[in-house]
Amino acid sequence: HITVLDANDNAPVFSQAVYKASLPENSPLDTVVLIVSATDADEGVNGDVAFGFDHVSDENQVFFLNPKTGEVKVSGSIDYEKESSYEMQISAKDGLGLASYATVIIEITDINDNAPVIYLKSLSNPIPENVSPGTEVGIINVQDRDSENNRQVRCSIQQNVPFKLVPSIKNYYSLVSTGQLDREVVSDYNITITATDEGSPPLSSSKTVQLSVADINDNPPVFEEQSYSAYVSENNKPGSTLCSVSARDPDWRQNGTVIYSLLAGEVNGAPVSSYVSVNGDTGVIHAVRSFDYEQFRSFKVHVMARDNGSPPLSSNVTVSVFVSDVNDNSPQILYPAPEGNSFMTELVPKAAHGGSLVSKVIAVDADSGQNAWLSYHIVKSTDPGLFTIGVHSGEIRTQRDISESDSMKQNLIVSVKDNGQPSLSATCSMYLLISDNLAEVPELKDISYDEKNSKLTSY
Repeated sequence: HITVLDANDNAPVFSQAVYKASLPENSPLDTVVLIVSATDADEGVNGDVAFGFDHVSDENQVFFLNPKTGEVKVSGSIDYEKESSYEMQISAKDGLGLASYATVIIEITDINDNAPVIYLKSLSNPIPENVSPGTEVGIINVQDRDSENNRQVRCSIQQNVPFKLVPSIKNYYSLVSTGQLDREVVSDYNITITATDEGSPPLSSSKTVQLSVADINDNPPVFEEQSYSAYVSENNKPGSTLCSVSARDPDWRQNGTVIYSLLAGEVNGAPVSSYVSVNGDTGVIHAVRSFDYEQFRSFKVHVMARDNGSPPLSSNVTVSVFVSDVNDNSPQILYPAPEGNSFMTELVPKAAHGGSLVSKVIAVDADSGQNAWLSYHIVKSTDPGLFTIGVHSGEIRTQRDISESDSMKQNLIVSVKDNGQPSLSATCSMYLLISDNLAEVPELKDISYDEKNSKLTSY
């Protein structure tokens, strides 16, 4: 009997020369990727097979190979975006060191684990409010680190803004205006851009772009009223306030700063600036001179409101100034004429009956309204019961028949009053001679002499 002892003359033999497996990224630790196997025809120690990685550094080691079972497990972080495939050499060694080698190839499959990232490449900020629709105001770039469908990205923008995204070259979008902008309505926009990939489930991210609208001088000042009226009493003090005008401009800063001025014109042949002035900052209109109602009763001035933009915009408004009457004119007696070197004498027939018209006082008043309503009164007379005067007409009439006993020379002092508050008045003397014949008329100087020596006092 011859017993043949085993000699280590057989190396381990792998079941496959190349092992391939597919592994999703983000697989948890200890996930079994594949199992390698090898057989050794020898016996005992010569046939004990141990598996191991060949020439794989520890820092790159994301897999663990069980030396006994041949199981390849996940022992580190699997990230497709970091490494998409692994190729490793493995060895199978028997107890006395005979070895054979095989290749392990592990393909990593992509999982949609990266949301798109939005980059703002350029932005025109602020943008003028008068940009035409279709103007590009910014450029957006979108990146997704995943692959295939997981990196296919769609971009959108919210619906309530006058902007849209227009696709440009790959992964680039232009932010374009779609309508007319108006800073006075909306001065700032917060534009939210959303990027969504086509993974399952899809991932998305958003970015908010803040966009300011720059002002353009596109609004003229607008007066708060279509026209203004100012009322002032005559004899006003120069510099007194007549009224105030106000205009609003919704533009910004100097484009909305309003300056007031008078438009050139004439009032009664004189420059309007000699009558009124306007405060350029406040719009308060002042009287430059004292007004006289008897000279003019109303006039119009035109005020311009101009902004400080470039070029400036302006608008005009009409201010009507109405001068009200003050009782500053006394009644003026036209008849009898003011006393001079001669006396105006009326002849009264001796046969005049009661109620006869003897004479008439005529007076005018330069004022208006009740300031010019005149009333007539006899304040003194030689014979108080002989003559009367019409309060409103100024007509002097006899109250009774003239008798022989009445004095031939009669003197009346008449006061004419207006109806102002306070009232103004004027007085006059009326000389009457009761006679039928001019031959009976005494010398005028005698009348004057008698007048001076009478008990009547004239004012």
